[in-house]
Amino acid sequence: MNKWMELAEQVLAGKEVTSDEAFSILECPDDDVLLLMHAAFQIRKRFFGKKVKLNMIMNTKSGLCPENCGYCSQSSISTAPINTYSMVDKDTILKGAKRAHDLNVGTYCIVASGRGPSNKEIDHVVEAVKEIKETYGLKICACLGLLKPEQAKRLKEAGVDRYNHNINTSESNHANITTSHTYDDRVNTVETVKGSGMSPCSGVIVGMRETKQDVVDMANSLKALDADSIPVNFLHAIDGTPLQGVKELNPLYCLKVLALFRFINPTKEIRISGGREVNLRSLQPLGLYAANSVFVGDYLTTAGQEEIEDYKMLRDLGFEVESVEEMKASLAVEK
Repeated sequence: MNKWMELAEQVLAGKEVTSDEAFSILECPDDDVLLLMHAAFQIRKRFFGKKVKLNMIMNTKSGLCPENCGYCSQSSISTAPINTYSMVDKDTILKGAKRAHDLNVGTYCIVASGRGPSNKEIDHVVEAVKEIKETYGLKICACLGLLKPEQAKRLKEAGVDRYNHNINTSESNHANITTSHTYDDRVNTVETVKGSGMSPCSGVIVGMRETKQDVVDMANSLKALDADSIPVNFLHAIDGTPLQGVKELNPLYCLKVLALFRFINPTKEIRISGGREVNLRSLQPLGLYAANSVFVGDYLTTAGQEEIEDYKMLRDLGFEVESVEEMKASLAVEK
C-alpha cells in the first residue's frame, strides 16, 4: 500500500493530519499525483459517494468597493475595466434563480461587492430570497461582506441557508493582500454566521505569493472554524490589480492543494471555484476526485467555461449531479 492510501485510511479512522504530513502532500512528487488523488477519492467517496454539488453565482452589485484587496478587480485600487453597478432589481435576481433551477443547480449564490451590506440592501435581498424560496425552493447562499449579528438574523429568517465569507489567505499573509480590514474581521463574520444558524461557508484563494506553509495554515484554519463548505479558488490574475501578472500555479500543484483540503477537512464540502479553468486547465476532471462541488457558469468579473462542458465532464467521470432534494437533505444534516 502506498503512503497516500495509508494516510487516507488513517483519516477515515479519525486521525488528524499532522503538519509534516500536510506539507508532504503539497510536496508530493508529480509522478505520484495520481496515487495521491486516488487516496483523496477514497475519503471523498466515503462521505459523498460520486455526487457533485453544483453552485451558480449572481453578481448583484459590481465594483464600487472601498476595500483594497489585491486580487480583486472590484476594489478601490483596481484599474481593471469592469462593469460597475449598484444592487440589481429583484426581477434580475429572480431570473438568475430561474436559470439556476432550470440547470438543476442546487445552490444559488447571491453576491454583492462592498465592505458589508447596508440595511437597505439586506431588505432587498430578504425580499428576493423569500420569493425564490416560494417559487423554486433553491438552497440560497449569500455573500455580502462583513455582517452584523442583526443582519445575519434577518437573512436566516428570510430563508438564506448559507453565508459565504472567505478567509482568502493565511493570517500571516493577510496584510500582504489587504489592509482595509483584518483577518480577525473575516473570522468574526464567519462566527456571526454560525451564531445565526446559517451554514458557514469560507474558503481561500491560492496563488497569491503565499508559501506552502500558508496553504497548510489555511486548510487548518478552516477546519478550526468548522466551515461546512470550503471554496478553493485559484488566482486568476486580472490586469489592473496589484497581483496582475502573478502566475505561480500549475495544474499538478492545484491538484495537490485540493487533495490537501480533502485530507484535512474530510467531511466538508470542498468546492473547486474561481480560476479553475485557467489553472487546472485540462486536469479539471481530476480535481473532482478530491472535491465534491463546483461552480458552473461565470464568476464575479471573469468568465467560466460553458455549462454544457461541465455537465459533459461530470458525465464522462461517471459522477452524478446532486438534486435539489438531496441538497435540502444534506443541509438538514449540517444543521
